Amino acid sequence: MLLQQTRVAQAVPYYERLLRRYPSLRSLAGARTDELLKLWEGAGYYHRAWNLHATAQELVGRQGGRFPRTPAALEQLPGVGPYIARAIASLAFGVPVVALEANGLRVAARLTGERGDVRTAKVRQRLLRFLEHELPREAPGAFNEALMELGETVCTSHAPQCRVCPLGYRCAAFQTLADPGRLPTRRRRPPKPHHVAAIVALERGGRWLMQRRVEPGLLRGLWEFPGGRPEAGESLLAAARRELREETGVRAGTLRPVGTVHHAYSHFSVELHVYRGTVRRASPLPANARWLGPEDIRRHPLPRATVKALRLLGIGESLGRSKARPTR
Repeated sequence: MLLQQTRVAQAVPYYERLLRRYPSLRSLAGARTDELLKLWEGAGYYHRAWNLHATAQELVGRQGGRFPRTPAALEQLPGVGPYIARAIASLAFGVPVVALEANGLRVAARLTGERGDVRTAKVRQRLLRFLEHELPREAPGAFNEALMELGETVCTSHAPQCRVCPLGYRCAAFQTLADPGRLPTRRRRPPKPHHVAAIVALERGGRWLMQRRVEPGLLRGLWEFPGGRPEAGESLLAAARRELREETGVRAGTLRPVGTVHHAYSHFSVELHVYRGTVRRASPLPANARWLGPEDIRRHPLPRATVKALRLLGIGESLGRSKARPTR
């Protein structure tokens, strides 16, 4: 699950950290969500952590702590799609199936000279059939691992190292194209949406008002400052006050801008305008909001954008590097 959408070099430290804390399936199933998300912090795609937890609970609670051995059965587990199911089945249980992901698709497209869009089902099926024909039934896990590793280290997306590739002698792209990196064919993707929002950092007695995202979706379970996007014709300052009131019931006194945080997610980017202030009128907080001191904040799982905002505010220099820009 870590390797899905993450490079091996980035995933390994998280894998080792998780394995030290949860050395067994049962310990992972019993993990506290906040603790698991904190260990996952920085790896991104937090739905994978939720799925990992849910899968462990499913295996321990209903399947006696044993993994299913077939791709079809594995796909019934939370967050396990065709790629993960076939990777586990081949690597762990020797099932002769191809685990097809981006690296494998790229290698297969160049080997066969495929000029169609690999994101279409028709082309993917064609490349899958080619790889299934090459798959050795006695070592499917090694084949899948080699295929992924070849795409990761040699047959890379840009500037492939064709001169040292062990399959160069039979690669259609290398044999026929001046630039084998032209394959697979890529359609130009539309630009990512860019969102502008305002967030409010309220302080009271050395503690900061933060809230936990509870709705399903991006960043669920992580702690952040209240805030959101302005409505039509609404200023950022007005949006900051409104979002604070709607989300927490708290009304702020004077708010002053302290800077801007820029952060990119996989499908969009955000520009967060940070406002700092104190409480004008406090109300009972909703269940997902708390006043947290710096040490409390460090113990909670945080989105990267919130870490940047905290550093902009001078809270917890050890929380991570920031690319925030202070307001002059």
